Amino acid sequence: MKLTEKAVRAVTGNGKAQKLADGGGLFLYVSPKGGKSWRLAYRYLGRQKLLVIGPWPGLSLREARERREAAKKLLLEHIDPRTASSPAATA
Repeated sequence: MKLTEKAVRAVTGNGKAQKLADGGGLFLYVSPKGGKSWRLAYRYLGRQKLLVIGPWPGLSLREARERREAAKKLLLEHIDPRTASSPAATA
């Protein structure tokens, strides 16, 4: 099930790390103390990788989804989004 802005705002730290999936590898990581960041799980050259897209609320759900799509385009070009030449490459 896709996330909503309301659900993202509502989640708080509960003493343990949480992952709230949005789909397509994108998820909201919530630290035990309540810090939130957007992350993307993906495979590159057969290996599982993780890209930290940015913090919430600095990066909205819509912006995180846009960056997920940009990262997937890089993967289609056989480019690892984590090692792309600039942060703008995944924006």
